[in-house]
Amino acid sequence: MIPEHILNRKGPRSLKDLDQEVLNYLNKGQIETANLMEWLAVDQLLLLKEILKHLGKTDWYDSFYEAVSSQKKPSANSNTKVIGTTFLELTNDQGILDYLATHTSDVPRCWATYWAGIRETDIHKRLEVIKPFAADSHFGVREVAIFASKEGIIDNLDEAIAILSGWTMDPDENVRRYAAEATRPIGVWTKKIDTLKEQPELGIPILEPLKADPSKYLRDSVGNWLNDASKSQPKWVEQICTSWEAKSQTKETKYVLKKALRSINK
Repeated sequence: MIPEHILNRKGPRSLKDLDQEVLNYLNKGQIETANLMEWLAVDQLLLLKEILKHLGKTDWYDSFYEAVSSQKKPSANSNTKVIGTTFLELTNDQGILDYLATHTSDVPRCWATYWAGIRETDIHKRLEVIKPFAADSHFGVREVAIFASKEGIIDNLDEAIAILSGWTMDPDENVRRYAAEATRPIGVWTKKIDTLKEQPELGIPILEPLKADPSKYLRDSVGNWLNDASKSQPKWVEQICTSWEAKSQTKETKYVLKKALRSINK
């Protein structure tokens, strides 16, 4: 039985404040990470040993260890990608993928996100398999969903925008948010989309339906998208903001516009 104070924690502000008892539960895969600090602190190889033991695949561990250790600059994010990719190299067992994708711990779900996303080369199939991860309840899995599909979006931009424009009507705010966040021209920790930096108008089919979205989480993404575009195409962003201000007088749209224009108005 996991103690109540462990289940209801907020997570530490820094790694030095991390509770060792919490870390033990995290490394055994018995709880989700509560914030970024905990996610960074997880010993993924230690957790992987627990997972492989459960799967009866302990003989795979050396392959994972070698792949993780051979990185020049390992990080929590790169380890996640390497482990997910190594799973794909070792097996195509849908049962194992499903086990990881529904695990109690968010970290195995992140591995599954990479595995599922990288496995599909067709952009329609890739986005189809990524969608459940984009809707995950955990912030880490949702961000990895972007990392695992960003290159496919860049390589198939027109098709991706056409598909994701439909996601803007999804009842799940996390899915709607993915459509905006995954196509940000610059974004955070991900590859830039040079085409959208120069031609941000291509993103309008995604942005327009979200200009007054009720979700603040999503409005932040739309505002950040436009702020990204303002670094290379400020006049276009100003024009869009003027147009939206005339079309929509809601407090939600005003919030997006303020965020969108913050670099221009510095």
